[in-house]
This record gives sequence, C-alpha cells and structure tokens, in this order.
Amino acid sequence: MGAVNIRNIRKEDNKQVAALIRKVLVDLGAPKVGTAYADVTLDNMFENYDKPRATYLVLEENDVILGCAGVAQLDNCKDNICELQKMYFLEEARGKGMGSEMLKQCLELAKEFNFDKIYLETMPYMKAAQKLYSKMGFIYIDKPLGDTGHYSCPVYMVAQL
Repeated sequence: MGAVNIRNIRKEDNKQVAALIRKVLVDLGAPKVGTAYADVTLDNMFENYDKPRATYLVLEENDVILGCAGVAQLDNCKDNICELQKMYFLEEARGKGMGSEMLKQCLELAKEFNFDKIYLETMPYMKAAQKLYSKMGFIYIDKPLGDTGHYSCPVYMVAQL
C-alpha cells in the first residue's frame, strides 16, 4: 500500500463514499432495507455532516477512498450521546490497523464535541468489527438507543467518552 491518509470528507467524495458503503454492505450480505444502504443521506454525506458536533472522515490512498466513518448526535435521543456512523472499509483495507486508527480519530473527535457517550449498531456476523469496538472500550447493551432507522442491525454497543 502507498501513503494512506485520513481526512474530512469533501463534497466531491459523495459519490465514491456512497458506492463504497453500498459495495461493502452487499459484499457482507447485509440487507439493503433497515441498514445504511437505504439511508436517504447516503448520496449526500458531505452535506449531512456539515453541521456542528458532526464529522465524517475518509481513508484514502492515491485518491481512492478505501474506508470511512463518522460521528454525529444520535438521532431521536435527548441524552448527550453521539453515534459512530457508517464505518466501512473495502476488503483491501481490512486487517491492516486502519480501522483502529479511524476509530481512534472518531473517538477523539467525539470527545472534542463534548459528548458523554458514543453508541453504535452493527450486524451479528461482523465479528472483526465487534472485536475492534470491544478493544476500544465499547460494551454490549440489550436494546437500541435513539432511533437510527437501522432495524436490521440488532447488535448494540456503547462506550463512555
């Protein structure tokens, strides 16, 4: 791999990010309904995260986006909790420590935004991701927080910031 860079999303990244997320979900056999695949915001990620206390990062190598993740206030939640959102990596970027670095940056940004906790939802078979989340301080909880609309993601985790 060449030089890898984690940076904030740009408007011109929207198409590449949406395609990456949809590809990863299809590759992993995730349902298209009730996951990020069907999110109305997926084609406009730059605009969706262009607000206070929110950020979306991309991981790129040679101008090709290999992964992405974001942080924003958890929808429909009155508590000071943010959500780790749409963290996905193409197969060629997995298992190389890039997910760990991306997650570290998201956690630091969530702290800078003064959130108390960070929440995520995932799929039961995404074991490598869950292992990473656990290593970074996330614990499993029994029921969802807020209302993300991702009813096909039945694994819930939260971490104190």
